[in-house]
Amino acid sequence: MLELRKADHRGVANHGWLRSRHTFSFGHYHDARQQGFSDLLVINDDRVDPAQGFGTHPHRDMEIFSYVLEGALAHQDSMGTGSVIRPGDVQMMSAGTGVRHSEFNHSKTDGVHFLQIWIVPSLKGAAPRYQQVHFSEAEKRGRLRLIASPEGDGGSLGVHQDMRMYAGLFDGAGESATLELPADRYAYVHVARGSVEVNGERLGEGDGARIRGEKQLRFAKGEQAEVLVFDLRPHELPSM
Repeated sequence: MLELRKADHRGVANHGWLRSRHTFSFGHYHDARQQGFSDLLVINDDRVDPAQGFGTHPHRDMEIFSYVLEGALAHQDSMGTGSVIRPGDVQMMSAGTGVRHSEFNHSKTDGVHFLQIWIVPSLKGAAPRYQQVHFSEAEKRGRLRLIASPEGDGGSLGVHQDMRMYAGLFDGAGESATLELPADRYAYVHVARGSVEVNGERLGEGDGARIRGEKQLRFAKGEQAEVLVFDLRPHELPSM
């Protein structure tokens, strides 16, 4: 079963320098029906003006991913990490016992567009850590590339949770992929841009889908599509 989450039903935040769409409840946006899915707690679609950003702030016991779609995102943290994240890069910060960090648009002239994704970890009180890996377009073109997994399989980022995250690019009839789901697993699909068919259902930019009871996900008929797929535990987050 695919339960659609349409792009225009997401929460909206406009702070002038920052324009966000929230797939799940976040900040001042609260919807009791949208409290994450399995261990996937946050998908924020953020656009930040040139030379603007999030000042230093704390996190604890959360796996936090940044996935840049356009532009460049500068990161600094209390672990001593300083980096710039660009399209193709996937950054993950395991906050563990506590981390302070800032994120700013690296450019003084161009905007930055990125997804921030939070995963609830299985392990609390872990030592904080930082990871950043670049996945080329060729690795994702017409297929689903594993980008995060518990053991860091195949050069993916290691995450403190029983989940796997994939990224794929699909454009045209010749590009398609299938993901087999183990028995009783959940999945979540987020279309970062473009459009694509998932098990025959058309999803457009910003659309998402909770998936239960499916043994296989089929991606086809993409139109400049960039897709993230989460293979998740069969687990519901408690209502808040």
